[in-house]
Amino acid sequence: MLLWHGAPGSPDAQYGNMEVDGLGYAPCVTSARELAASGWERAHEVVGGRDVAGALYPGRWGLWLNPHAPGGGVGVPWPDLRRIAAGLDRLPAGPLRLSEPAIEVPQFYALLTQNAHRTPVVRALRRAWVQPAVGAPYLAIGLDLYDEGPQALDAVQRMMRQSLGVLPDGLPVQTVSLADGYDPVALWMRAGARPFFDREGYGAGGPPPAAPAGYGYPPPHGMQPGAAPR
Repeated sequence: MLLWHGAPGSPDAQYGNMEVDGLGYAPCVTSARELAASGWERAHEVVGGRDVAGALYPGRWGLWLNPHAPGGGVGVPWPDLRRIAAGLDRLPAGPLRLSEPAIEVPQFYALLTQNAHRTPVVRALRRAWVQPAVGAPYLAIGLDLYDEGPQALDAVQRMMRQSLGVLPDGLPVQTVSLADGYDPVALWMRAGARPFFDREGYGAGGPPPAAPAGYGYPPPHGMQPGAAPR
């Protein structure tokens, strides 16, 4: 990593920075040979990939590899650094294509809505169709919770298990916390997906009324309140 200020390991050390298309990146070189070729005359420090990813992405800084190279090098946006920091097998590969789900699974949404109403920790639920750059697309359920403690998460996992049985075979579903300010799926849902379950929208007491047709709601021919799923 190229240091603009300070010495390696010092409290006042600061990485260099650059802006590309309105996004911030910290420049780096990938080897001693590239460091010599870059002509960098200030200090530098050697940092592992996961360590630097974990240091940069919380500030929404990306990493730019070998900016001196022919063609200008290669940039790694901060969402991809987040994936590196968390583990490549734990988060979907970006860039992600996000949209409203087109697949019709009204029984699942209706049953999940009923189970969410019985799970007091759930404030609201949203949904999205996620197509990673690598791997199969999946249905994402966004969880807006009053509490994210261990007991609350156990209740949410139980709610999901009770609802997944009505899904068609082979349809993958993942959950995402809407409180995660770095998850691109959560950010998209909060900005553009209407809740299909909203506890506070129902008012106090009694079962939820039938939801009007529209974005984020099961179609009118879906399961009605009190009906058993099939």
